[in-house]
Amino acid sequence: MSNEHSVTQATIVFGLRTFGSSPLPVNADLEYDSEDPYAIVVAYHAGRGTVRWLFGRDLLADGLLAPTGDGDVRVSPATDDSLVVFELNAPGGSAVLEAPAQELAAFLDRTYDQVPAGEEAEWFDFDEELTKMAFRD
Repeated sequence: MSNEHSVTQATIVFGLRTFGSSPLPVNADLEYDSEDPYAIVVAYHAGRGTVRWLFGRDLLADGLLAPTGDGDVRVSPATDDSLVVFELNAPGGSAVLEAPAQELAAFLDRTYDQVPAGEEAEWFDFDEELTKMAFRD
């Protein structure tokens, strides 16, 4: 692999949807690392802690246009087309958040500048990842 490693980051204010009131602002750091070219990490800063979610870059890209995902993370355009909705489900609870579509699309565009769609396999070292898995307890 001769591709130069790089990381793309953005901070976006998401809105945590709550019943009966306006969404509560939640700062989120998005990160895309060319060493894991299929994934995006979102770190939501809630209260005194940080909750990290890892999901596919394709999930975010598809979710900007149509509902997608079946499991822990679902992404879809909101009724207001300036927003994208994230449904997060975990054994400890769930949350529905919204984020500005334009900011998400700009972040996603920067990730495609870094690793073009369809070229992820050229950046991903499958042998290294298999080795990591073999040494886990």
